[in-house]
Amino acid sequence: MVQRLAVLCLAFSLGGTAVEAQTEPPPPAGEWKHALSLFGSVKYPADFKHFDYVNPNAPKGGLVRLSAPGGYDSFNIAIPRGVVAAGLTQIYETLMVESQDEVSTEYGLLAEAVKYTADYSSVTYRLRPQARWQDGKPLTVEDVVWSFDVLKNNSPFYAQYYRNVSKVETSGNEVTFTFTEKGNRELPQIIGQLIVMPKHWWTGTGPDRKPRDILQTTLEPPLGSGPYRIKPGFQAGRTISYERVPDYWGKDLPVMAGTNNFDEIRYDYYRDSDVALEAFKAGQYDFRVESTAKNWATAYDFPARQQGKVVLDTYPIRNMGLMQGFVFNTRREKFQDPRLRRAFDLVMNFEDMNKTLFFNQYKRITSYFQNTELASSGLPQGKELEILNTVKDQVPPEVFTTAYFHPSNADTNAQRENLREAVRLMGEAGWTVKNTGGKRVMTNAKGEPLTVEVLIDQPIFERVVLFYKQALDRLGIDVAVRTVDDAQYENRVNAFDFDMIIASWGESLSPGNEQREFWGSAAADREGSRNYAGIKNPAVDELIERLIYSTDRDDLVAATRALDRVLLWNNYVVPNWTLDKTRYAYWNRFSHPEKLPQYGLGFPDVWWYDEAKAASVGRAQ
Repeated sequence: MVQRLAVLCLAFSLGGTAVEAQTEPPPPAGEWKHALSLFGSVKYPADFKHFDYVNPNAPKGGLVRLSAPGGYDSFNIAIPRGVVAAGLTQIYETLMVESQDEVSTEYGLLAEAVKYTADYSSVTYRLRPQARWQDGKPLTVEDVVWSFDVLKNNSPFYAQYYRNVSKVETSGNEVTFTFTEKGNRELPQIIGQLIVMPKHWWTGTGPDRKPRDILQTTLEPPLGSGPYRIKPGFQAGRTISYERVPDYWGKDLPVMAGTNNFDEIRYDYYRDSDVALEAFKAGQYDFRVESTAKNWATAYDFPARQQGKVVLDTYPIRNMGLMQGFVFNTRREKFQDPRLRRAFDLVMNFEDMNKTLFFNQYKRITSYFQNTELASSGLPQGKELEILNTVKDQVPPEVFTTAYFHPSNADTNAQRENLREAVRLMGEAGWTVKNTGGKRVMTNAKGEPLTVEVLIDQPIFERVVLFYKQALDRLGIDVAVRTVDDAQYENRVNAFDFDMIIASWGESLSPGNEQREFWGSAAADREGSRNYAGIKNPAVDELIERLIYSTDRDDLVAATRALDRVLLWNNYVVPNWTLDKTRYAYWNRFSHPEKLPQYGLGFPDVWWYDEAKAASVGRAQ
């Protein structure tokens, strides 16, 4: 299941554990429920007061300053055009909200109750009668239907995410979504993540007395229903602040207790990551997730940290898996042979890269569901083997005979052996090495050289690609690094106009319909999809459907591991590296509950401004 609009960092690392047992037995299908879980039971009963990981008496107040990369030019989340301002979803709400100490479990927010049919062919949400927009008008089922239609009809992502909805109907304060298929247990929760926007505002007129247009970018602050609203004085592309709404309608709901504690949340934009780091050290913003190993090892020895004004810490990430890697665009003929793609993996010297660039902080990724119980290992057995046998004639034989591995390049002998094997595989794929003017050149039967452009959008990744380029040069492959701005990068990736990129896919502990978007054939040629590699593989499609229609947890785990093996042995990416924790630093002006969420750091959601600490450190400006 895709997490609700979240900021993902490249090289952010993830850890995983087996799913914990939950306690509250679910009502039968067809009866109203206060929560939904893909695993049936939920932790909190209908009359719960607050989540365990919050301080319900947390003080309200203060300012927290955050950073964001690049810039922004839009406050419209409904269309793919434009760069939406960071944090904008704080002004809106969803039908349900996720619990941060359970797996794939949602509790009612805009909806007070939910029910679905026994065959999962439809779901009905009943809205809370007290739900209000920030102008005081009631939030209605018409807003829900309008928001659904707008998102599905105008956003390629939501068009696919909601493609299984065939009909939406309303009755009183209830709205029912009917699905095109039965047995897809994830669909009710996907609808629970729907962001609801105000129909009356977007279809009204603006301060210029002209009709607003949901199909256009805008910098007019939109109306919301959430705990925050855009504060006047924002500077487009440079800074934006959200101020807490004191009369927020949902502040006493159990799912909101102890959250949204800051009076103001501000995002300042930085176009250069090095400048952003120096700004943090100078005290210009308060909290930073560090995704660069070099920075973590060398950049934080400065006076404020030595004086205890800045805190460095780590937190285990248990709720997701990660695949990050150099992604081949297999739509291009030169990358269509998996043997060539495997050769790229053989020569990547991760051991030297980890030592030289990453201060030995990382380990190599060996699964699309790294660090979770969903990751494949060893050889397939039991139910996993049964599933793989259904596609045996369509997958690489290594799926059944060889546990997936990355060749070690730890010493010169290993490097020579891997280089020879890479040359052999390239030869089988129709590429040979020639010496031209004293330079090794990899060419095909037509005499065409193998050239590769790696497209990136952040200069910080140049050193990684250039390190990898050295190894590919030994194969005679001509590698160029192309760094472009955020907008150009997004446009080129959406149009699949690249040879290779560095991309990442976060995976929940309950993967489902989003796998079609990541690896499914139908997404391969759809502009803007996350099937960056252009995968069109019938076996992958079949395994995705097997995963989506899993009947229980054991079945899901087996199907996911089977999919994992097939993706790995097709060599669609050269996997990168990961860490099993989040590294973060912050100016010591804040406090948090003693027990943080099991599946997240909870910042800034459940943290609060600590006046005593701020007085000691110095108040933010």
